[in-house]
Amino acid sequence: MSIAVSTSTDKIIVDKSRNHRNKAVSKAVRATRQRLQTGSSAPSGFDREMLLLHVDAVLHGAIAVPLLVGLISVIGVYLSGSPSILFWSVMTLSAHAVTVYLARKAKRQNIGTEKVAIWRRRFLAGQLLMGLCWATFALQDCSACGEIQFALFEGTGLFIALAATAMGTFLLRKALVYTFLPVVAALGFTSLAGGDPIHVGMTGILSLSLVFLAFMTERMNKANVHILSMQSEKDDLIAELEVAKSMSDEARRRAEEANLAKSRFLASMSHELRTPLNAILGFSEVMSTEVLGPLNNPTYKEYTVDIHRSGEHLLNLINEILDLSRIEAGRYELNEEAVNLVEIAEDCIGMVQLRARGKNITIEPQFEQAMPSVWVDEKAMRQVALNLLSNAVKFTPSGGEIVVKAGWTAGGGQYISIKDNGPGIPEEEIPIVLSAFGQGSIAIKSAEQGTGLGLPIVQAILAKHNGQFILRSKLREGTEAIAILPPRRVLQSLPPVEDVPSPARRRKSFA
Repeated sequence: MSIAVSTSTDKIIVDKSRNHRNKAVSKAVRATRQRLQTGSSAPSGFDREMLLLHVDAVLHGAIAVPLLVGLISVIGVYLSGSPSILFWSVMTLSAHAVTVYLARKAKRQNIGTEKVAIWRRRFLAGQLLMGLCWATFALQDCSACGEIQFALFEGTGLFIALAATAMGTFLLRKALVYTFLPVVAALGFTSLAGGDPIHVGMTGILSLSLVFLAFMTERMNKANVHILSMQSEKDDLIAELEVAKSMSDEARRRAEEANLAKSRFLASMSHELRTPLNAILGFSEVMSTEVLGPLNNPTYKEYTVDIHRSGEHLLNLINEILDLSRIEAGRYELNEEAVNLVEIAEDCIGMVQLRARGKNITIEPQFEQAMPSVWVDEKAMRQVALNLLSNAVKFTPSGGEIVVKAGWTAGGGQYISIKDNGPGIPEEEIPIVLSAFGQGSIAIKSAEQGTGLGLPIVQAILAKHNGQFILRSKLREGTEAIAILPPRRVLQSLPPVEDVPSPARRRKSFA
């Protein structure tokens, strides 16, 4: 049976059994939307994530700066023999300890969005303190060792520190500039004061390197922000899908429960609905046939005929609704037995033959001979064949022709086919016709309107028999309805067992 798909979305339905999950997902959706909708050059929605990543980077690389400072101190003492390098190393390690302390404190605390700017300023202040330490190193001098040799030592140490700082602080915007701007300023002051070409060249190279690495760290920072943005969009999509799936599951569950309750109600109303209708039909028939005496007014007799005809129509409608409801409610039980499809088709042709002759419609049977029986519910299969034949007679115009076939399918099953040369059904209306209470435009315009339940009942009965229903139709050419039963429903006859002589009895021997 075709099921109509609703195009509207129920925004109110929420799965009550997963209420806690829905709240968490909805909270994540709202937070992600608010974060994505905040636009700036560096989206503020990701400042907290970038700061937390910087904290992790500081803690994981905390040992790198002490190793670098220790190595520079050892080489500096070896070259100059001055204890001032040791004083500088202690000062630098203290400044680095302040940065690590800030990182650990930020890691322990749950940094909120409102405190991100405060903590960012704290880390930039720590980087500025480290920059002052590196500026102090750049101002170191050694008269005992060669000037070129010590300048080479200073330049190498500063370039290594510049590269290490760029790699370790690119998640914190402008951290590299805050760290090495004091160094460039100190070297520039020394170059202007002394006019030493070595310091001038080192200042120029370090300045250019700082500009290049600042540009590269800014690009890397933006790249990480873009990655976080893509991840946030993915999380937002997953959260949206979770909410939509939750609402869809709940809507489907409620619809199934409502449909099942409806089907159970209708299936249990069989006796309550049929009993008064049987009384109406019986009494109206008695009155129309004047069993107990003539009716003085002929109009009353016409009324009783109309009452009887209307009662029969209503009873047929109720029977079809109840049949479909019992099938949907799972209360339609098959009483299976061996039945011949050809005999069922012949009986159904006889039932509609009188009505077909009234419209001058020819019914031509085309049956294959010697077909074995099938294991089906005889009453249900008669209803299938009768529904299809009634539809064909109903919509075939006067003087038309109906061909009824029964035979084998290619897979070894059996089928019944009813084909007429009536007006046909538009292709786009076939799903409507196959749905419950669905009627095509031709049926609506016809004088003989039905209930729209015949074909859905046929589909449901064949589905209970593991069969298949096919409806083929072309406008102004006719319609063919095919009911197919699977091969396992066919009862194959077995050849008789031939008499086989019993084997001779062997005598037992005992040793």
